[in-house]
Amino acid sequence: MKHFLFLIFLSCCKVVAQNPYVNVLGIAQDGGFPQANCQKECCKAVFEQKNTRKFVSCIAVVDPISKQNWLFDATPDFTQQLHLLNNPEPKNLGIFLTHAHIGHYTGLMYLGREAMGASQVKVYAMPKMKSFIEKNGPWSQLVALQNIDLQPIKEDSIIVLNERISVQAFRVPHRDEFSETVGYKIVTADKSVVFIPDIDKWQKWNRSLEEVIKSVDYAFLDGTFYKDGEINRPMSEVPHPFVTETMDLLKDLPTTEKAKVHFIHFNHTNPIMNIKSLENKEVRQKGFKVAFQGEKVEL
Repeated sequence: MKHFLFLIFLSCCKVVAQNPYVNVLGIAQDGGFPQANCQKECCKAVFEQKNTRKFVSCIAVVDPISKQNWLFDATPDFTQQLHLLNNPEPKNLGIFLTHAHIGHYTGLMYLGREAMGASQVKVYAMPKMKSFIEKNGPWSQLVALQNIDLQPIKEDSIIVLNERISVQAFRVPHRDEFSETVGYKIVTADKSVVFIPDIDKWQKWNRSLEEVIKSVDYAFLDGTFYKDGEINRPMSEVPHPFVTETMDLLKDLPTTEKAKVHFIHFNHTNPIMNIKSLENKEVRQKGFKVAFQGEKVEL
């Protein structure tokens, strides 16, 4: 009898292991961690190897059955992030772009002839983002040499990736100098997740964050800055919802709903990247979560 139950247990584990999942490949803001020319203790500790480097914000959706992998953003840390995915075959790789700020698309360069020399990797982009890549070098060369295969997407349209996974893009307000900015909702038969690494302020969005949280199982949200005054320039120049603002906005949600929120996309000055900080502890005490590199959530 015990042997029979053990076999059932192993069978169940095997089924669970075959479910699609989200793999967090990076948590830092576009400039990375450590950041260029930073003399502060936060980055100094990394340069002196007293702390570990954090890659630029990126998640992957992995389907263990089909062996397909989809990156959400192509960051400057593309090489290391592919390694974290065990270097999937280019034919099993797809990339969804959120917008044209440096931490979110420049990793495409590694698909070119100077590096991987990939062939027709599907890159999903909104109209302005697609046009930006097609009309500006060196990205246009990726198109000309067919290193990438640009896939046009439309706001709120549903892209069916396979029989298990679909993706929907939605616009969010942000500094759109070169392209639109979108977040993504990823849906499987069992669960769903939203990924919004960049947004100006929640109040500028035409959707209710509370309702979005209630409609999904996980939410990876812009946590760039912890609070006002964190950097030595006007923070209105780089508007993001402070983590403190987001927590206050969601303070009346039940504990089960708060637990869905995983803050991500941290500036190097954000203290919650340090798991021992008082700020990190405060976030967790209030019922929210802080995304970490290597985190996996089952879909």
